[in-house]
Amino acid sequence: MKIALIGYGKMGRMIENIAIQRGHQIVAKIDVNNLQDFDSQEFLSADVAIEFTTPATAVANYEKAFKRGIPVVSGTTAWGSIDDIRQMIDHYNATFFWTSNFSVGVNIFFAVNRFLARIMNHFPQYHPEMMEIHHIHKLDHPSGTAKTLAEGIIAESNRIDKWAETPAGDDTLVINHRREGEVPGTHIIDWKSPVDSISISHIANSREGFALGAVIAAEYTQGRHGILSMDQLMGDLLK
Repeated sequence: MKIALIGYGKMGRMIENIAIQRGHQIVAKIDVNNLQDFDSQEFLSADVAIEFTTPATAVANYEKAFKRGIPVVSGTTAWGSIDDIRQMIDHYNATFFWTSNFSVGVNIFFAVNRFLARIMNHFPQYHPEMMEIHHIHKLDHPSGTAKTLAEGIIAESNRIDKWAETPAGDDTLVINHRREGEVPGTHIIDWKSPVDSISISHIANSREGFALGAVIAAEYTQGRHGILSMDQLMGDLLK
């Protein structure tokens, strides 16, 4: 597969190494200093573009790729939601794969989180709270992964209706955050009652899991069309 990279920081370089190990070819590397390369023959030859940039630039990058008929796999968070760009995707008849976290382990954690939230409907004495911890270079909060976990709890719970970063009533899941050193990503969910607590957590030991998942997602786009998700990919893997 021919892969273009949009964003060539730490994650871009890690994706490059894993893609090459899996037998793919990196045909273009676009970063802030060579945006003109969206029009290069190398970029136009790509089967898919993998995008890890910033919330401020992501949507413009998507459109530049869509205009040129290149499917996009993106791991950038905090730029908005799929609904915000659905019309753009339809307009360009584009293929777009987005998730808040490409780690296979995190996506297993998403499933466990929803299952536990469903169980807790029978035990109203328990109330959830979340902590997410990331490296000091991550400025946005809460993380996209934390938001996805919160949305999973809200979808499965009959008493949690929203999330917030400060206490806001019994119907609210509070998401706390810390920024420490080079922590790749830790998410902890506590269900607390007056007599005990039940905790589930996912701790990333490195960012390689995210990079591998992004390359697997790029492979998954081949022969597929429209809006794709990690739920679809995981579902197909488990068939």
